[in-house]
This record gives sequence, C-alpha cells and structure tokens, in this order.
Amino acid sequence: MLQGLKNWQAARAFKAIPRDERRIVIYAESGHDWHHFRPVIECLTKELNESVIYVTSTPDDQGLAADLPNFRAFNIGSGAVRTAFFQWLDADVMVMTMVDLQNLQLKRSINPVYYAFMFHSLISMHMADHDNTYDHYDAILCAGPHHILEARKREAMANLPEKDLFKHGYHRVEELMAERRDPPPVEEGVHVLLAPSWGDECILNVCGVEITAALLAAGFKVTLRPHFQTRWITPDVIDAITAKYGDHPQFELQEQMGENDSLYDSHVMITDWSGAGMDYGLGLEKPVLYIDVPVKTRNDNWRDLGLEPFEIYVRDKIGGILPTDKLDEIGAAINGLLENPDAFRENIAQIRDEWVFNLGHSSEAAAKAIQQMLVKAKQRREDAATGQH
Repeated sequence: MLQGLKNWQAARAFKAIPRDERRIVIYAESGHDWHHFRPVIECLTKELNESVIYVTSTPDDQGLAADLPNFRAFNIGSGAVRTAFFQWLDADVMVMTMVDLQNLQLKRSINPVYYAFMFHSLISMHMADHDNTYDHYDAILCAGPHHILEARKREAMANLPEKDLFKHGYHRVEELMAERRDPPPVEEGVHVLLAPSWGDECILNVCGVEITAALLAAGFKVTLRPHFQTRWITPDVIDAITAKYGDHPQFELQEQMGENDSLYDSHVMITDWSGAGMDYGLGLEKPVLYIDVPVKTRNDNWRDLGLEPFEIYVRDKIGGILPTDKLDEIGAAINGLLENPDAFRENIAQIRDEWVFNLGHSSEAAAKAIQQMLVKAKQRREDAATGQH
C-alpha cells in the first residue's frame, strides 16, 4: 500500500514538470531495460544537451539512482497508476522496449504523443511476437536491416501507414566486444555455458537433465545460467538438475543477473531460441550450439510474411544445430565448433558488419534519431491543434 502511494506521488511529480520540459520520456517496463537505455540517455543528456525523463515500473531500477545532467527518474509501478499514466501522458516523444502498445492494457495517450520502439534483441519481429505487436508505434529504432524489411512487409500486407524507421544498432553486442577477454586455453578443459530461453519447450523443460548429463560425461565444465523467468515459472526444472548434479565438481549454477564471468570464461554456449545466443556469438566471437527444440513463436502465421526470421537464419552461421535425439553426439559437436577459432572469428565479423547497424556508435545514432522524432512530434501537435491529420 505504501509503494502504491509512492507510485501516485511519482506520477503527480511527473505531471508537475513544466510541459515544455516533457519532451523526451523513456519508459522501462523492467529494470533490465536500463542497460539498453543508459548509453542512449547519456548521449542525449551529455553530448546533445537534451533533457530526459526516465519512467520505470520497478523500484530497484538502477536508472532511479543515476547521476546524469538534464535527467529525472520516477517509479510509477505496474498497476493502476501506470495505466492512468499512459492514458493521460502529455509529452512529445516516448521511447520504450515494451511490445504490444495499444494491444494490451497499456494504450496510446489521448494526447498526440509520438511513440518509438527500441529493440533490445536482434531477433526478428514476426516469429517471437504477434503479427500486430508493433503496429501502433510511430517509429522503430531498428537493430539491423532485417527489422526494416520486416516492418515494411508487415505494413504492406496489413495496409498500415508507414512508420518512421531509424537505423539504430545494438549496444549489447558493442558492450560484449569491448569487454570480452580470452577464456582459458581449451587444453585446460572446455567450459560450456548452458543458457537457454524460458518456456515449456526450452532446453531445460525438454531435456535439461539429459543434456547436463551428456555434457558432464563428455568431461566438460558446465555452468547452467537459466533465464530469470524460468526460476519464476518452472523452478522445478532447475531444481531437478541441481538435485542430481549440484555436488558435481564440474557443475555450477549461476543465477546472478549481473554476472558476466561465465560469459567471458566459457568456450561455447548451448541454447535454443534465446536471443542471448546471438549476443554471445556476435559479441564475444565464440560458437553457439543450438539444441533443435521447436521454434519459440507467438505468431502462428509468421511464415505469411515470406521472410526468414533472423534467429533461424543465423543459427548455423554462428555455430551448429543438434537435434534432441542426438544428445549423445554433443561432445563431438562442441569439439568440432572449437577446431578453427580464427576462421570462426573472421566469419562472425562479416556477419556482424552485414546485420548490425552502426557498430560502435549505435547510441549516438539512437540519440540523433530521437532528436529527429522531436521535430516530427512538434508537427503532430501542431496538426492536432489545427484539426489536420
């Protein structure tokens, strides 16, 4: 009840900010979003001298304690306060990583706000999400050329007005490239990072115990890094693995979200349809072994778009694919992926250059794109005031 009162107070404090200072609002559905927004916000507030208001739905969001110029942050929670905040928002531009604006409980404002979606993954738009997930945004900050193709194809098929599409990029890959370090030599032992997605058909739910057994039997060190949603939704699958192998000297469970050592010190990642596999392969230039569980999709009609999703296309380009009925071959598959690291890195660099926009300066590109959005938002307000469409 006390937190609810604080959320209402935060919403009122936001509304008390003079209207001409409510130009850029960035909304974070989860505290995890801060890692994606932070470099863009820093560029906006420091280099471009823009004021940014950061609104989050989680009380432990690091953005609430950020010490930046031209920056204010508020926590409005995830209940009725947030719903009302969205309905009555009066600002120029709102940027978010939240999907399905207008489709679920959070709607576009009654005021002429300009909404922009920013990707926090390289996955495609049309398989992991519903076909109409992005229909109600005015702009999309695209991570790569596949997002532009997918957005335009969807607009043409559904007879939608064209969105403003900006070439953004993907900071997470840049971050991993900058921070990566060489793992210990494989001669000292191969370290496997088991990092699946979440859901009924992810690796842990389908064959978690079996795959862990196969890896340990092959002599590998295994770090299990489950998706945080798995601990909430199906914790029993994690507990079943740790009950059997928790005392094994070559096994480790890692559930700390901010931990990165397992990413840097491992030699190969095993995953399914997680976007983390693309981050690992393209950012750390290390191979990914995909266990071929059924595709993770919220759109049964994804094939209608006629475009191969990036997460399907890239799997055998940044590693290999192993069927679930061939787990006994996992040792040979991993050793094969580690045979020629120099050729692998060269191939990764080519894929990265082709499929990720603005590599090395994506945050600056996003910040400048948001400035362009402000111009479009101003025109929208003027049109609304004069009754034009």
